[in-house]
Amino acid sequence: MTFTLAKLPYEYDALEPFIDAKTMELHHTKHHQTYVDKLNAAVKGTEFENMEINEILKNIDNIPSSIKTAVINHGGGHSNHSLFWQILSPAAETQEKPEGILLEEIEAQFGSFDKFKEQFSNAAINRFGSGWAWLVINENKELEIISTSNQDSPLMDNKTPILCLDVWEHAYYLKYQNKRADYIQAWWNIVNWKKVEELYNETNNK
Repeated sequence: MTFTLAKLPYEYDALEPFIDAKTMELHHTKHHQTYVDKLNAAVKGTEFENMEINEILKNIDNIPSSIKTAVINHGGGHSNHSLFWQILSPAAETQEKPEGILLEEIEAQFGSFDKFKEQFSNAAINRFGSGWAWLVINENKELEIISTSNQDSPLMDNKTPILCLDVWEHAYYLKYQNKRADYIQAWWNIVNWKKVEELYNETNNK
């Protein structure tokens, strides 16, 4: 099996004005494609080339040391971005917050939806250097906000991600320059909460 770059479920300009079309095109066709290419090169000829990427990351301790770093960096990059594209949606098609059980759990865990947004945004703002902010379901089936460096995946720590924000500079620098906080604030307008709810329900029902 060869890992491939999936087409986005929307056009590159669909997230304007919050994320510009040029950033989306470069992020998808250059950065994500590079992770896919280097992942394929790392696992070529091994048993792992026939595994699903998230399963590989969940079993990262079984990866030979000779390719482990490449799999974390490029496999993580492929997995992280594949989720990131799914939880974005044109602003006209999004809602301000999730509904149902997920909203209830967010309010119970973090005090209110606004407090959740503040904590998540802080995790993204305060991630030093390159990395990600996440809403995950941990081993106790509880919601948790975490951040990871570089392309590390929560799956490697047995946490299931349902919402993620890429804070590598390539995700926002063309439009926002060094203003990461402005990018984060804008990002909330294009979160596909229906997809996040779907991921939450899938994990919660396992």
